[in-house]
Amino acid sequence: MSLKAECCKHTLNFKFDAGTSRGVLRERNSWFIKLFEESVPEVFGLGEASPLKGLSIDFKPELGSLINRIIDQINADELGYNELEKFIYSAPLENWPSVVFALETALKDLQNGGQRKIYPNDFYEKEAPILMNGLIWMGSEEFMAGQIEKKLEEGFSTVKMKIGAIDFETEYKLLKSMRDSFSAKDLTLRVDANGAFSPEQAPEILEKLAKLEIHSIEQPIKAGQWEDMARLCQKSPVPIALDEELIGIKPKKREELLDQIQPQFLIFKPTLLGGLKATSEWISLCDLKKINWWMTSALESNIGLNAIAQFTAETGNKLPQGLGTGQLYHNNIPSPLEVKNGQIFYSKDAEWDFSQLNFKS
Repeated sequence: MSLKAECCKHTLNFKFDAGTSRGVLRERNSWFIKLFEESVPEVFGLGEASPLKGLSIDFKPELGSLINRIIDQINADELGYNELEKFIYSAPLENWPSVVFALETALKDLQNGGQRKIYPNDFYEKEAPILMNGLIWMGSEEFMAGQIEKKLEEGFSTVKMKIGAIDFETEYKLLKSMRDSFSAKDLTLRVDANGAFSPEQAPEILEKLAKLEIHSIEQPIKAGQWEDMARLCQKSPVPIALDEELIGIKPKKREELLDQIQPQFLIFKPTLLGGLKATSEWISLCDLKKINWWMTSALESNIGLNAIAQFTAETGNKLPQGLGTGQLYHNNIPSPLEVKNGQIFYSKDAEWDFSQLNFKS
């Protein structure tokens, strides 16, 4: 059966200035890929390629032209399902992780009937919820305090706060205010530094955070400093989670990285790691080495978020996941994904709306 493809570029606009230690995000571009059988074009699978500036190895000016060439190639070569799957995981795409994620999820969607069903599990079929953390973005003290209050009101039992953009004493005060109100038994606190601290600063920061019974800190120092990160993981009173450290690591280097650093947690973003297959390989390594992990979106639209949520449900991981980013944008793709009481679920009472997307072959 011959497969055809179309693509569409869509700019997502943030509802607020989303602050990180790498700068402020106000918009981001996404490319959506549609796959369908030539004889039944109304039944289609959708995937999303949304690399992040400053993080993704494939955030490059030529990404759009590459996707257009791939669309042309699929349409010209009349590929079947097996041939397309082989192409997705072939050498030419190994340095384009977001494109692999888009193509593989679009293909899975199509194989499951073109209903945004990536995996036929209870998350999709029976509205089984996934526990999430509530994300607190960087900004002014008042802005961050307002987010904290809202997340607690919304019923989140795990809150993750980004740190490293404003002065640490202010960030510490905000974290302490939560801990003063809720014990570690009642509220789990995670922090995400996005590599904001130097190896010299980090030990003192970690000691202070430990007083607040912080669950974990993501990427306290910049990626690529394996020896320094290994020392921190060995001595830190707060468990350390690797995030950016995993980006761009080739399969043959993954085990070496884990053996040298020996982190307490890993955090997976399929868009940055090379898709669901690559993420599954990381998970297998975690199982082998007894390392805990959780999943986080990379600020995709609801199309990418849906695929990641279904994949997460398929793994059976019970830790709170970072899947609450669907509410970030003014012009996200309306979907059945809903968040309630600190959980995300796939509502059977809602529908997808793709009217904003203008596909071209």
